[in-house]
Amino acid sequence: MLFSEVIGQEKLKLKLTHAAREGRVSHAQLFLGKEGSGNMALALAYAQYAMCENPSETDACGACSACIKMHKLAHPDLHFAFPVNSSKPSERNPVSDMFLETWRQMLQQNPYITEQAWYEGISINNKQGNISTHEADAIMRKLSLKAFEGKFKVMLMWLPERMNATAANKLLKLIEEPPAQTLFLFVAASSGQMLKTILSRTQLVSVPPVHSDALAAMLVRELGLPQGEANALAHLANGSVVEARRIAGQSDEKRDYFDHFAALMRLSYASRAENVIQLVQQAEKIATLGREWQKNFLLYAQRMMRENFIMNRQVSEAVYLAGEEADFSAKFSPFINPSNIFRLYEELNLALQHVGQNGNAKIIFTDLALKLVKLIVPLKA
Repeated sequence: MLFSEVIGQEKLKLKLTHAAREGRVSHAQLFLGKEGSGNMALALAYAQYAMCENPSETDACGACSACIKMHKLAHPDLHFAFPVNSSKPSERNPVSDMFLETWRQMLQQNPYITEQAWYEGISINNKQGNISTHEADAIMRKLSLKAFEGKFKVMLMWLPERMNATAANKLLKLIEEPPAQTLFLFVAASSGQMLKTILSRTQLVSVPPVHSDALAAMLVRELGLPQGEANALAHLANGSVVEARRIAGQSDEKRDYFDHFAALMRLSYASRAENVIQLVQQAEKIATLGREWQKNFLLYAQRMMRENFIMNRQVSEAVYLAGEEADFSAKFSPFINPSNIFRLYEELNLALQHVGQNGNAKIIFTDLALKLVKLIVPLKA
């Protein structure tokens, strides 16, 4: 992977390439960052930069023999260790090499891989992945051999916090005094579960959340979103590439939520008597949809109430709305004010609780709709 393919993290990229050019390559480094920060992507790009035969000041060349093999994650001097478990009782003592083909495929498709997606990919159901003593033995065997053709032998371990204490203790001496030209790259989401003796032997590379500008640019580039909508989604993602893509991927469903929310709210604050019949009909329409959809709709409604209340209080920098949501809220926000916001949240929470308890959806949403009529009124001057 090239540094140019890593989303954001420009300062950290410069720091890593500068250190490598000056020969300050620590033999054991810990890329520590929350899920979605790009710590795995950075570690892969750093490994390729270290292996590249013709690196520039800012990136690997991408064209040499080493880069081509690193791009395919098939360089003979690149080794992986990651949490695994057996999916069948007949599979004993599982190690990473047993899952290497799936790992390469998933990582090439998405270097921002999540732990849950990985476990689903190897079908271990509800089991917890771990890095075992058998894995530690395999690592020691691999690194005892000379490099085949690269500048380094690279051992990239994903989620070392899943390594059990026995395995970690086995590797301590190797991490402290590795064979020549051996590079350990640990990629972790949390250091709390790692042995302090392991932590003390690594150089920390702290990976911060991705800046919202970089996330917005990614959403515009990958999905063709309007800049305003991309900016709003990037704020909601809170520095995570994974979360930004997840939120953006809900666009069709989110539009459905908005259409139903807007219809329900317009009927709620309109004063004509005939709207009550339409309001009940709208509630009954929502009641025909699936329970998971209904729960997500109520959560969406809570978010919209929050955004409209903040807009009403004129704290624009804290409002995360764009497009149709923003246009609708410009007219709707005066109806969401200190006199009703807490009651509205309570009623939405109550409906959410009842849906979760498999209550009668028609009764739940009709009751909610009739309460909205009483609550959604503009604040009198």
